[in-house]
Amino acid sequence: MSVLGTGPDRVTEERSPAGELARFVALGDSLTEGVGDATGEGWRGWAAVLAHALLPEGREAKFTNLAYSGALTSDLTVRQLPDALAARPQLAAVVVGGNDTLRAGFDIRRTTLELDATLGELSGHGAVLLTACLPDPGTLLRLPAPLARPLARRMRAVNTVVHALTARHRAVHLHLADLPWLEERRLLSVDRLHPSAEGHHLIAHRFHELLAEAGHPLGPPPASAPAEPPPGLAADLWWMATRGTRWVAARSTDLLPGLLALAAAEAVARLRGASGRHDEQMARAAAQALASLG
Repeated sequence: MSVLGTGPDRVTEERSPAGELARFVALGDSLTEGVGDATGEGWRGWAAVLAHALLPEGREAKFTNLAYSGALTSDLTVRQLPDALAARPQLAAVVVGGNDTLRAGFDIRRTTLELDATLGELSGHGAVLLTACLPDPGTLLRLPAPLARPLARRMRAVNTVVHALTARHRAVHLHLADLPWLEERRLLSVDRLHPSAEGHHLIAHRFHELLAEAGHPLGPPPASAPAEPPPGLAADLWWMATRGTRWVAARSTDLLPGLLALAAAEAVARLRGASGRHDEQMARAAAQALASLG
């Protein structure tokens, strides 16, 4: 079997030994798409690196990457889940939620319901699940307080939900938010929002460790850093000036209005001394959303 890039692929009828993870599907947004880990004209990313290490040497898992930039949790159930189920995955990664926090219409209850539905369908069809909590984008980007605080508030709510749903659906969870992104700058790409090639390899390595601890027979662990040397400053600047600016421009059409509205609302709340109350309200909303699942 071969490792495939993006898009659904035909499933073979080959049976795998018990416990093996021979069919791997990744759902999510730009983090799982591989942004920050460029190879040629495309992205590689942590999920592809992990896919190469799921089976003993000489064999490769069948890998389908359905993640794409800008995806919301609602896009999982509508656009990615049907193709994921069609691939009959034995392992499914669901890492998403960052884009939800950047929208003016953020609704933690909707995020909770969509994630629960996606994880429930995948686990119900026998897939081992991978989940991860995400770092706060405001901190990574060193945004000013009017933007950083509401984003952190929302990210805490999303991570609270992900932790609870991980337990609910018995997923293998990586505390991705706790990795040393700020202390080890080389783990971040030039855009400061996505992992670098080394950061993606670190994520793959940690997921491999967790799966091994869970008792799954795996191949040799992936390297914690790519074999190729990291790009130099000139290469980073060239990427940002060409491909990077196109990515930012595409995201700005749907992200920028929401971010500006978020900053304005937070500025008003700070003037009224209501920021702390908003933190409490968001935490309560997350708890209520989880309680509604029963």
